[in-house]
Amino acid sequence: MSGASAAWSRRGRVRFAAGLMAGWVALLWLLEVADVVSGHALDGFGIVPRTPSELVDVLPSAFVHFGFAHVAANSVPLLVLGFLAALGGIRRFAAVCALIVVADGLGVWLVAPAHSNTAGASGLVFGLFGFLLVSGFVERRPLGVLAGVLVTAVWGGSILAGLAPTQSGVSWQGHLIGLAAGVAAAFVFRRRPARRELRA
Repeated sequence: MSGASAAWSRRGRVRFAAGLMAGWVALLWLLEVADVVSGHALDGFGIVPRTPSELVDVLPSAFVHFGFAHVAANSVPLLVLGFLAALGGIRRFAAVCALIVVADGLGVWLVAPAHSNTAGASGLVFGLFGFLLVSGFVERRPLGVLAGVLVTAVWGGSILAGLAPTQSGVSWQGHLIGLAAGVAAAFVFRRRPARRELRA
């Protein structure tokens, strides 16, 4: 690949990642508008723990929120962390997000307090944070390490606060499981260096 082609490929990847995450966040806001207009009918897609019929809500619960303030709290970190993660390739990004959302949803279903209803993209946000924090070190990529350091500097305090079990109305269990799933995804979907062919 020529230098011009590589530069174009990088620009295309940046544009695609930016467009993807802008569309994702816009979808969350549109869903919350629909939820309000429908009298909060979409809140039923949250996860009620240890109820077999609620397993179908493992995926949709990551897109549903309880009010505009809830969506707003998740929008900026999801936009930025998702953009950074998507720069590594759309296929891997999709796999990472799928692992985080499914693992987080199943974990919440198993361990959330009884009679609770859990929804929101924060489990994915925590998962993407964990993925970005670890993947650069796992793959020994300087830019990846730098990205991990930067996201920690910006959101590290908020992440720690979100793991505290003292916050009322906040699923610290979902945050913790999402974070662990993101770290696991960094290992499961790590990129291995290409083999070097040496002539003897």
